[in-house]
Amino acid sequence: MRIFIIFFFGLSFSLSAQQNVVLSQREQARVIDELLDDRLRTVLPGLMRRTGVDMWVVISREYNEDPIIETLLPATWFAARRTTMLVVFDKGNGQELDYLAVARYDVGKVFKRAWDPEAQPDQWAQLAKIIEERNPKKIAVNKSQHVGLVDGITANDYEQLKKSLKKNFQDKVVSSEPLAIAWLETRSEKEMAIYQHICRIAHDIIREGFSSQVIHPGITTTDDVVWWYRERMKELKLDTWFQPSVSISRNEPEAIFSKRPTPVVIQPGDLLHVDFGITYLRLNTDTQQHAYVLKQAETDAPEYLKKALATGNRLQDILTSNFKEGKTGNQLLSESRTQAIAEGIVPSIYTHPIGFHGHAAGTTIGMWDMQGGVPHTGDYPLHYKTAYSIELNATVKITEWNKEIQIKLEEDGYFDESGFHYIDGRQKDLILVGGASANRQ
Repeated sequence: MRIFIIFFFGLSFSLSAQQNVVLSQREQARVIDELLDDRLRTVLPGLMRRTGVDMWVVISREYNEDPIIETLLPATWFAARRTTMLVVFDKGNGQELDYLAVARYDVGKVFKRAWDPEAQPDQWAQLAKIIEERNPKKIAVNKSQHVGLVDGITANDYEQLKKSLKKNFQDKVVSSEPLAIAWLETRSEKEMAIYQHICRIAHDIIREGFSSQVIHPGITTTDDVVWWYRERMKELKLDTWFQPSVSISRNEPEAIFSKRPTPVVIQPGDLLHVDFGITYLRLNTDTQQHAYVLKQAETDAPEYLKKALATGNRLQDILTSNFKEGKTGNQLLSESRTQAIAEGIVPSIYTHPIGFHGHAAGTTIGMWDMQGGVPHTGDYPLHYKTAYSIELNATVKITEWNKEIQIKLEEDGYFDESGFHYIDGRQKDLILVGGASANRQ
């Protein structure tokens, strides 16, 4: 553990001298495996005991992977192999968990092979034997009505599992939903030690794209910038989980602006917006920021656009100040909207968990088309050691343009016993194309 922490402190130190430092593929694999081994040893035992699950069975077939098994495989495994079965068993009394792979090989360093096809050709029979020998109180499998990320077991595999078990064990098969969500949403200390670096890379790429190196007013289109972002990610050997987007707000009536051919050519005086995210070391980012394209002789953005951004920041503050363990997403949404409206803000809040997935499992705080509350995922309560993309917008009247615009913001943050904080700060100043970069505060 000491070596791991020193490594990442060293990595953070090197970032001050060089932006966008991305590890080699070999080093990425090493870090991913260290993070996984640490999560299995330090995170999962507590989650199993908190949710009352003493056995978790994850079954997945090659090319039809359960989203969760992808978080349990070593870095050099890109998919399940044939049918991969993983069993985690809590023996109780504070003992270490058993990690078994009902497969032809060990799965990583932790899941040990527990099947010899020569002695027992029937893989399902071997799984049943392992389960029945341990006699768990619950046999949790990834089956869920409302949360897609924890509904990964196929109908066939579910039926095969039930068929392979004796009747008294069949009745013990339950949904893993509380445990599976907890596994996906809970961030470890080691993950949080590097998450700032990941978010910093994303922030740096956004600023690089929103600069005079990329944008030439009157020539560059919104699509040009979108594809520059895609190319830049590939140059840096990064992945993404969605197509970036770039849009414009402009001092022009919507009836005229909406008739312009797309993609739109960027002009001086435009307010730009980007939605951008990367995937690195199995963790994801999701960021939305704004930039202003300076007009000739301008050295700063107009005051009315700065005030509009400040309104968006205030809406962020309202939402994050209401974070409290045990509150549901729907409670947070209602409280924050009520407070914002009382302050004269026109809010739309659609905040989501982030981590192994972009739109991750956990507490959903509104959706753009569900401002009255989100069934099921909005009823899930906040837990400590979880990360969120604080995604929202504030509709602001710009008198100078005689129109309303939306300040759309999104920044990644972390919630623990000390409260909520942004992982790598947030945008509080407009990025100036040809001027100063956004400040992170």
